[in-house]
Amino acid sequence: MIQINGALGEGGGQVLRTALTLSILTQQAVRISNIRLRRPKPGLQAQHLACVDAAASISRATVEGASRESTKLVFQPGKIRTGRFHFEINTAGSACLVLQTIFLPLSLAGSTSTVSISGGTHVPWSPSYHYLAYQWLPVLTWMGFSAEINLQQAGFYPRGGGVIRATLHPCHRIQPLQADEPLKTAQIEGISMVSNLEKSIAERQKRQATLRLLPHFASIRIKIAEIPAASPGTHLLLKAVSHSADGPPLGGCYSSLGQRGKPAERVADEAVDPIINYVQSGASVDRFLADQILLPLALAKSPSWFTTDAITTHLLTNAEVIRAFLPVQINIEGQMDSPGRVSLQPPAS
Repeated sequence: MIQINGALGEGGGQVLRTALTLSILTQQAVRISNIRLRRPKPGLQAQHLACVDAAASISRATVEGASRESTKLVFQPGKIRTGRFHFEINTAGSACLVLQTIFLPLSLAGSTSTVSISGGTHVPWSPSYHYLAYQWLPVLTWMGFSAEINLQQAGFYPRGGGVIRATLHPCHRIQPLQADEPLKTAQIEGISMVSNLEKSIAERQKRQATLRLLPHFASIRIKIAEIPAASPGTHLLLKAVSHSADGPPLGGCYSSLGQRGKPAERVADEAVDPIINYVQSGASVDRFLADQILLPLALAKSPSWFTTDAITTHLLTNAEVIRAFLPVQINIEGQMDSPGRVSLQPPAS
């Protein structure tokens, strides 16, 4: 049984999610201790329990310790099953993170599955639905995965109530990523959205972002959208686009969420600042995508390498968990919170 210390690295829910995914993929049981031990609310919370439930459901797993605030979990996967699934988080816990937990196992299972997940779709400290749609999924599609995702209803913090639906088709081969040349970006695409609020808020977000970006980019295209949601909310997502005829759809993607009392202009600034820093770094992928593509690239049969605008604790932590399950060499060069380079070398066949 694989032993994982849940307090290693950033010590958050990512340790749990990566371990669950790899346990299913490798068919190795895992024992995780000290789960989220250093967090203000230690142990498993609603979002993490939803990930455990989803992972157990698709793999017929035997689970011990899956209860609120538990800091220990034993997960023994069985044979993976495909089909139709629905998972519900009765809080604003991230539905996007639940989808990412089960995405690889279902995609590599050999037949199509459909998944519906209710919960938070635009919440702090998690990728939003639009990040998955604009950034994460296009890169994974280039890597060989095949899926469609759609947003039935947005779920903003703190109420949640959003719904994501996904159809996951079989993936037969994972294409490695080899991208460490400086990226040249001249175009910004984005979406400024509101739910159950005045459209003028989205327009102010767009206006401020455009004013800030104009000195740096030749082309700026930000759409305005009003999206259905269970509660009020705003969101601005910006993506630096670097088109290549046959290469992956690389570029950085950053976003910001509104909240009561936060001016629309501040929402815009919180997305603009990191996108400018990203482009100036010349990196091929942003700091969030770097740790999110690490696991699928670890499953590829050929070496991968890429640059990122910042080495994060999430990236380092994900690498440690992957090494516990897979005989892959992962090298991360660079200082914390500074640009760096990541390379993966699979074992010799």
